[in-house]
Amino acid sequence: VQLQASGGGLVQAGGTLRLSCAASGSIFSINAMAWYRQAPGKQRELIAAVTSGSSTYYAESVKGRFTISRDNAKNTVYLQMNSLKPEDTAVYYCAVAHRSEAYYNYDYDYWGQGTLVTVSS
Repeated sequence: VQLQASGGGLVQAGGTLRLSCAASGSIFSINAMAWYRQAPGKQRELIAAVTSGSSTYYAESVKGRFTISRDNAKNTVYLQMNSLKPEDTAVYYCAVAHRSEAYYNYDYDYWGQGTLVTVSS
């Protein structure tokens, strides 16, 4: 499975961005999908996940501002980011898992290359 993330960029505080991550290859085995981020000097953190049944999970830091969704027909997961803050600046990674639910780094089997989001104040 290969993952191609896109949609990052520079945005002012309060702005919006939409990240996309398209999967290709052995996509029949994909179930849970997620977005992680890693800010400079910090550990990679799970910010949003969606199960094979489309249940969602959000980290407290993004709850109410970010929305994760998936289009199974396109094998793509999205992250709509609204009301962006400077502290949202990070490299964002998409990840997919064979299992139906996944909430830990080690649950995920494949990772995208990362896309940089920079939020200016």
